[in-house]
Amino acid sequence: MLQPLQVNNVVEMLGAKLLGSLHYVGGMSLLLVDTLRWGLRSAASPRLRDIQALSQQVIRLGVKSIGIVVLVQLFIGVILGLQMSPPLEDYGQEGQVSAIIGVAGFRMLGPILTGVVLSGFAGASIAAELGTMVVSEEIEAMEAMALNPVRFLVLPRILGTIIVMLLLTPLADMMIALGGYLISWMVLGPTVYVEYWSLMRDTLEYSDFFTGLAQAGVFGVLISLVACYEGLGVRGGAEGVGRATTMTVVYSIVAIILAACACTVIFYVFGL
Repeated sequence: MLQPLQVNNVVEMLGAKLLGSLHYVGGMSLLLVDTLRWGLRSAASPRLRDIQALSQQVIRLGVKSIGIVVLVQLFIGVILGLQMSPPLEDYGQEGQVSAIIGVAGFRMLGPILTGVVLSGFAGASIAAELGTMVVSEEIEAMEAMALNPVRFLVLPRILGTIIVMLLLTPLADMMIALGGYLISWMVLGPTVYVEYWSLMRDTLEYSDFFTGLAQAGVFGVLISLVACYEGLGVRGGAEGVGRATTMTVVYSIVAIILAACACTVIFYVFGL
C-alpha cells in the first residue's frame, strides 16, 4: 500500500512530466508560428539567397537519403510479400498480394518509413548542426548582426525537409511495390507479372496516393520542427549536442507515429 508521501511523489512526478510536455509542445508551436511568419514574408519578397539556402538544404538532405530510402523500402516490400504470399496462396487468393501491398504502401508504410529514415538522417543532422552553432555562439553572432536565426536557419531547413519528404515518398511507394513483386515472382512464378501490376492499378485510388503525400508533408514539418527546436535549445557543450541529436530522433519517431494515427482517424471519418 502506497504511503501518503509516496503518493505525493508520484503525483509530483506526473505533474512535472505533464508540465514539461506542455512546455515542449508550446515551445515548438511558437517556433512554428515564427517560421510561418517569416515564410510569408519571404514569399512576399523572395530573394536569391533564400532560394539558394532552400536548394542547398534539399540537395543536402534529399540526395544523400535516396539510397537509404530505396534500400529500406525495397526490403519492406520483400518482407510484406514474403509474409503474405503463403497464407493467401492457401486460400487461393495469392493475387491479392499486390492489392494489399499497394494500399498499405501508398497510404501508410511509404510515408511513415520514409519519415523514420529522415528522422535518423536529416533530423539528427539538423539538430547537430544547429546545436554546434549554439555552442560556438554563432547564433548570438547572427543576432548581434540583426540576422534572425529563424529566417536564415530554421525556415530553409523546415521547407527543405518538407520538399524532400514529398519527393521521396512516391519513390518509396514504388520501391515497396517493386519489392513485393520480386518476392511474388519468386514464390508464385513469373506468370504473376501482369496480374500483379494490373490488380494493383485497379485497386489503388487517387485518394491513396494523395493521403500518403499529405501525411508525408505533415511528417516533414514534425521532423524538421523537432530537430530545429532541439538544436536551438542545446545547453552544456558537446554533451548537449549529443543529447539533442538523440532526442531529435526519438521525439521525431514518436511524433510520426502519433501523427499517422491522427491522420488515419481523420481519413476514416471523412471516408478518404
